[in-house]
Amino acid sequence: SVTYTLMLDETGGIRSDLTVARLGETRFQVGANGPQDFDWLSRHLPGDGTVTLRDVTGGTCGVGVWGPAARELVQPLCRDDLSHRAFPYFRALQTYLGALPVTMLRVSYVGELGWEIYTEAGYGAALWDLLWTAGRGHGAVAAGRIALNSLRMEKGYRAWGTDMTAEHRPDEAGLGFAVRMTKADFIGKAALLAARPRRLLRTIVFDVPAAVALGKEPVYAGDVCVGFVTSAGHSPTLGRTVAYAWLPPGAAVGDTLTVDHRGRRHTATVHPHAVVDPELALIRR
Repeated sequence: SVTYTLMLDETGGIRSDLTVARLGETRFQVGANGPQDFDWLSRHLPGDGTVTLRDVTGGTCGVGVWGPAARELVQPLCRDDLSHRAFPYFRALQTYLGALPVTMLRVSYVGELGWEIYTEAGYGAALWDLLWTAGRGHGAVAAGRIALNSLRMEKGYRAWGTDMTAEHRPDEAGLGFAVRMTKADFIGKAALLAARPRRLLRTIVFDVPAAVALGKEPVYAGDVCVGFVTSAGHSPTLGRTVAYAWLPPGAAVGDTLTVDHRGRRHTATVHPHAVVDPELALIRR
């Protein structure tokens, strides 16, 4: 299984977000945001030595394959059944693509069917060549960070360090679902129980297709500055810019705001977190 979760500090602030894949009874692969996460986990290991931690970043290569034809691209390369029934969303599988040993995670940061595929760094070039060759008949393109950013924003997915930091709590960032408050105890639980949202990270969509934002722009309600943009990107589905902004708790879906980008004011409307496929039907097929 695969779990999306958060690491919190004593104040309930989000120190990082993680993807944790269970690869065996007592073996897990943790997708973290950098060395600070390794340090935090190391400092909170049990003192009895029952848990060990190893950084395998330098020896690991990862490629994401996502899109409507992702299964048609990957299935012929794999001996295992990659159908939705056999390999559902938020599951992990250790298998082979061709002759290459891989770990496949059925997760998507872009809101489409597909997998994160990991292998040893020494097999990285071979994995890329295998997938790229197989993708030619399916219209595959090599996409980078800007494309990833635009697509993840359509789905309401957050980026730690950009959209939220340790200054923000899960309920404020729209990530309350990633914290199980019924657990007996965890770092930050007491603070979360006592806290109320001071602000909310909301999705806004610009009203004019030509309007642009890059991040850090002030957001106004009338003439009053009420927040700021964290991330922004062009939505290929809507044909307009989508952004996240920290706003007062009273900001509601349908409210109209203005964003100041380099001295020019653009109107934008508050939307639900996911502006494309909120039911996750594209991912779970």
